[in-house]
Amino acid sequence: MMNTIKPHTTLKDIANKLGISASTVSRALNNNPAIKQETVELVKKTAASLEYFPDGVARSLQNKSTKTIGVIVPEIRHDFFSSAVDGIEDRAYQEGYTIIVSKSNENYDREVLNARSMVSNRVAGIIASVAHSTTNGDHFMAIRKRGIPVVLFDRVLEGLGVSQVIVDDFVGAYNSTKHLIDMGFTKIAHLGGPDNLKISVERLNGYKEALRESNIEIRDEYILQGELDEEHGALGVKELLKLKSIPDAIFAVNDPVAVGAHKEIRFQGYQIPNDIGITGFSNNPITEMIEPQLTTVDQHGYKMGQAAAEILLREISSDESVITPETRIVQTELIIRDSSTRQKVGGSK
Repeated sequence: MMNTIKPHTTLKDIANKLGISASTVSRALNNNPAIKQETVELVKKTAASLEYFPDGVARSLQNKSTKTIGVIVPEIRHDFFSSAVDGIEDRAYQEGYTIIVSKSNENYDREVLNARSMVSNRVAGIIASVAHSTTNGDHFMAIRKRGIPVVLFDRVLEGLGVSQVIVDDFVGAYNSTKHLIDMGFTKIAHLGGPDNLKISVERLNGYKEALRESNIEIRDEYILQGELDEEHGALGVKELLKLKSIPDAIFAVNDPVAVGAHKEIRFQGYQIPNDIGITGFSNNPITEMIEPQLTTVDQHGYKMGQAAAEILLREISSDESVITPETRIVQTELIIRDSSTRQKVGGSK
């Protein structure tokens, strides 16, 4: 899918749509007290529907006159995202760009506000990873139509026609689950993420494929979907331990979920990995700090950030009116540690 840049909406366009003067539109957008509140609300609603940005800002962006890149991530405390930001910043710096970073706190409305704020601050392009509550990318499409490049990484949305940087989540999940099977685990549960996220779907599919290939039953009660944090990892373990037949291993959708599960397993008096093995996804530093250390899938956040910045910088510098989106895949690596390497029954470690 290719993107074409459409002319930006002006105050006059909004005025013509509503049958009022451009000066009234301007005053309404600036919350002038002389304008009736109902008019202010109508003007703002119409401006949003027409994907309006202030004229001066739009012209500046179309002329690529700024040297700032906007970055939106769900959170900063997750080491994967901080590593990705490092990669973005290092690559941007090499080309004379600076970055501004905001976080959505996993909230769609905040993500939309962050995106619009960055446009108002005249960024030359935006790199983003979507919140777990984001189900559509209209806000990114509106920005892209203004001629501002957008690159998504890790958590991406399908059908937007923008460039993206991802890992092969299916293969990473498959390798992690297959490793557990190779270690002798046969009742493997999955603590997954929100089903609207592509990463959640692909990692679930990779988990299922590894079980199918080894003729291990896929049990619905062993698959729980929740949010992507420690709290939901712990809650997931509590639910799994209520089952008549508790699992002997868990593949978690990411490291925060795995760490929360790890803590809860030990709190409940079970041994890792002798009673329950566990693996995560991301290779956060904390995975080496807990005991036993956590087996995980390294998705190379720094490399993903660098790749996203490289693609965005190329699109910013392009003189083409039509940009063909690029999808770049970063390879994962299974990092095997003690949380999953128990003594196999009738075999060796």
